[in-house]
Amino acid sequence: MQAIGTAGASASEIGRRLGVSKQAAGKTVDRLEQLGYVRREADPSDARAKTVVLTDRGLDCLRRSAAIFDELRGRWGRTLGSERLRQLEADLRTVAGAEGFRLDAQAWFDR
Repeated sequence: MQAIGTAGASASEIGRRLGVSKQAAGKTVDRLEQLGYVRREADPSDARAKTVVLTDRGLDCLRRSAAIFDELRGRWGRTLGSERLRQLEADLRTVAGAEGFRLDAQAWFDR
């Protein structure tokens, strides 16, 4: 749902953000729509296209997940210390690179 963002995104854009095909993103969007987390709306700039937007339920889920992550990060900071946590996060950004990790299974075999 983070790949959709608060402004919404097309299935193609969601796929690019996640590093998966448009079809894989579409299947995920279909399931999120069935569960009530997203809806498809007409794209105001292209009548043929649809934009995937988060519903109130989807936004609530993102807010809750952010709060949980903040809690976990706080624990990590208390365990490692704030300087070591900052260093770990910097190391992870270096490893992930600007593009991040591809999440589709095939990407792991293409290495």
